Amino acid sequence: MAYTVSVVTGTRAEFGLLRPVAQRIFQDGTLSLQLIVTGAHLCAALGSTREEIVQSGLPVAAELDILGGDPACAPAQAIARALTLFSAYWEIHRPDAVVLLGDRYEAFAVATAAAALRIPIAHIGGGDVTAGAMDEYYRHSITKMSALHFPICESSRRRIIQLGENPSTVFNTGSSGAQNIREIPPLSREELQAQTGFRMDRPFLLCTLHPETLSAVSPSECAQILLNALALCGLPVLFTAANADEGGAEINAQIARWCAEREDAKLVQSLGARRYLSAMRYCAAVVGNSSSAIVETPTLRVPAVNIGDRQTGREKGENNIDAPWDAAAIAAAIRRAVSPAFAKQIAGMKSPYGDADTAGEIVRILKSRLVRGISLQKTFYDIAFDCPDAPKEE
Repeated sequence: MAYTVSVVTGTRAEFGLLRPVAQRIFQDGTLSLQLIVTGAHLCAALGSTREEIVQSGLPVAAELDILGGDPACAPAQAIARALTLFSAYWEIHRPDAVVLLGDRYEAFAVATAAAALRIPIAHIGGGDVTAGAMDEYYRHSITKMSALHFPICESSRRRIIQLGENPSTVFNTGSSGAQNIREIPPLSREELQAQTGFRMDRPFLLCTLHPETLSAVSPSECAQILLNALALCGLPVLFTAANADEGGAEINAQIARWCAEREDAKLVQSLGARRYLSAMRYCAAVVGNSSSAIVETPTLRVPAVNIGDRQTGREKGENNIDAPWDAAAIAAAIRRAVSPAFAKQIAGMKSPYGDADTAGEIVRILKSRLVRGISLQKTFYDIAFDCPDAPKEE
């Protein structure tokens, strides 16, 4: 018997992490891949990243446009469209399970549709903490709707159990981002330079800035502070564009204007997984507030400067330096990150995100549970802990 597994992707970063899982499902003789492309992938203004999916050789079952071609589409509207489109599609093409990754509103909407249709959800990347983004509560909501959980580190596994999920359904399989680094052959510096038009023969910074969706500092202010810090450092900068969150277009416009005034700075809408990981391998440091700076850089022992609160709470490697929204503090963190002393300090570090065959383990466990039958019934798993007294209102 063949089991149909739906894998849903809505962003460039998410597909890079889902691709090894989708590939193993596609190659498995007893599983049938139903790959659904949605979100930013289908928006020309956000880079039309569906082309990377096409180039991967994976067959696309459906393209469901929840943004309506509008990069500024409000999350609430996109969630409403996703519920309508995915419910209608799965009513006709019902899978045996749905695989989702991460914590964005697209994944939350798709999980809601699957849960309403009583389709089992396998969730990758639950249990993380990101205090500076709305993704925090989307992620935990997806966890409560999911039947199987594949956190990327041990602290996240414990957190999922603390949310009441039975330990028998929670598997620390590590990060597929770390697996990509080991399995995707890097481009040479010369190849990467030719494909990006950015010089690779000198120390440079790889920078991505996303909006902080739960912050008192506006996206415009964040961008200006970061650009002021980069000007203080004087290093060449290769930027990848912000995501589709509210304020992302504003950030991109500011960075584009800044790059237009400099010969040693370039903004690329999307590098794709191979070019991005190659650039990470060759850069002096990764700077910004992307999760990739937290999760992928430890495997390569590349210094990373994490700015602000978007990723606050994630488990971080010794290669990570945190900085507040202050230009002088960010510049100081960058100088420390690119110093020979810091390179020596992190030379022997280990990544908290593992070195396993993450995708292979996820597919093996998912297939085993499909054969046995995945129950949607849940009993809240209680753990013993010291509960503080209830706070008193003043």
